[in-house]
Amino acid sequence: MTTADRFRAAVDNRDHAALEDLFTEDIRFYSPVKFTPFEGRPLVLGLFGVLLRTFEDFRYTGQYTGTAETGTDGTPAPSAVLVFRASVGGKQIHGIDLLHFADDGRIKEFTVMVRPQSAVHALGEAVFAGLAADGLVPDGR
Repeated sequence: MTTADRFRAAVDNRDHAALEDLFTEDIRFYSPVKFTPFEGRPLVLGLFGVLLRTFEDFRYTGQYTGTAETGTDGTPAPSAVLVFRASVGGKQIHGIDLLHFADDGRIKEFTVMVRPQSAVHALGEAVFAGLAADGLVPDGR
């Protein structure tokens, strides 16, 4: 089973603990609602705790594999794109998760892209409220 398959299974099962072994210590998570990435396994795991609570009817609908340049150093890395659908606050979301893998197979970089803009706004508000409630970001952002 590939790392992408294991990640997908962890999300499908809402198994937050299974995610820890899939991320490098210095993982970078690029969000559609924040300019700078979330950095480091503890913060990214906290973010996933919020995401797993926030998304409604989350489901992966497709998967592609190949290579892509990372945002960190621009070198080609094994990658997977997971296509998903979900809703947040009644807004339907269509998006992709772009996973870049380290040499040991763990996820070193994670980028999320979603549409439409109204769903991005609803997602951003819900996620930042969850992050603030969990003490992961200041309440004022």
